[in-house]
Amino acid sequence: MKGVIEHYKQYLPVTDKTPVISLNEGNTPLIRARYIESLVGGDVEVYLKYEGLNPTGSFKDRGMTLALSKAVEAGSKAVICASTGNTSASAAAYAARAKIKCIVLIPEGGIALGKLAQALIHGAEVLAVKGNFDDCLNLVKEITRKHPITLVNSLNPDRIEGQKTGAFEICDSLGGAPDYHAIPVGNAGNIVAYWKGYKEYKEIGKIDSLPKMIGFQAEGAAPIVKGHIVKNPRTIATAIKIGNPASWKKAEVARDESGGLIEAVTDAEILNAYKLLASKEGIFVEPASAASVAGVLKKAKEGYFRSEKRKATEGSPERSRRAKSEKIRIACILTGHGLKDPDRAIASIKKPKVVAAKLNAVLKEIGF
Repeated sequence: MKGVIEHYKQYLPVTDKTPVISLNEGNTPLIRARYIESLVGGDVEVYLKYEGLNPTGSFKDRGMTLALSKAVEAGSKAVICASTGNTSASAAAYAARAKIKCIVLIPEGGIALGKLAQALIHGAEVLAVKGNFDDCLNLVKEITRKHPITLVNSLNPDRIEGQKTGAFEICDSLGGAPDYHAIPVGNAGNIVAYWKGYKEYKEIGKIDSLPKMIGFQAEGAAPIVKGHIVKNPRTIATAIKIGNPASWKKAEVARDESGGLIEAVTDAEILNAYKLLASKEGIFVEPASAASVAGVLKKAKEGYFRSEKRKATEGSPERSRRAKSEKIRIACILTGHGLKDPDRAIASIKKPKVVAAKLNAVLKEIGF
């Protein structure tokens, strides 16, 4: 695959004059999760969209390829972003590819080292701000209002346009839309982007139904759930540690239009899903990514999917027959790779046992 712009050009705001800045992003695997299915129970199929296999290790690359391409088309010489990590890594990589300057504002002490390393090695000018993500975002918005620098946070509509291609890929893989789309919610641009993608595919007849968008925030950083700004968000899931999401209202629209929900999961639930994905499905993600699976497991325990299945069988005879015969399909977005935050992985598991360099010592420890 040549990248999301080349593959989905007809659905994106580009022309033949748009310089395509790409790292061959997209085309990430949609993996059947049979162990997670066993925990959810019932007639379900659970699929994991593993966005950690994008070039810089997160879903941000889908939007960044378009944001940088349009910035270069407009003659921009520099881009800037506020970031908890993944946006900075992606912006730095694509800016390097485009040969333009990248400036990054991060909250001091609030970014995983794997992501900071990426931004630095790609040559970005990184400034650690004594504040949180929201402080950083306010600063970059003010800077771009007064100076000729392009903002590449998800407030940039080109970011949303690029990220909607994830919905296209899911539909292309499944041959239709899933029934539920589970997704972590931080700054909330991604849930907006996926909903946009699904709606556009339905409008042109590529799919004949739309999923319910079910988003999950970390309990200590859940402003949409609580209905007010969280001034000091707290969570181990640093990628969604945001107290005042830029796409808050649009995320609520996606939730309401789709008949879905946005709820909170605890750090303990996130870590449980994080470990299950690694140990049972063989997929290593950063903690924030596991919020989608944590949310699905939580809602399954509450009987949410069973009750929704019952509702579906109470419609027209045709709809009832289809609902009874088909399995519920749930797509969970895994937003970033586990190597983004190696410290969390090490802190979550047992350290390697030290043994003598002798055959008997090794055999004894492994039970032979």
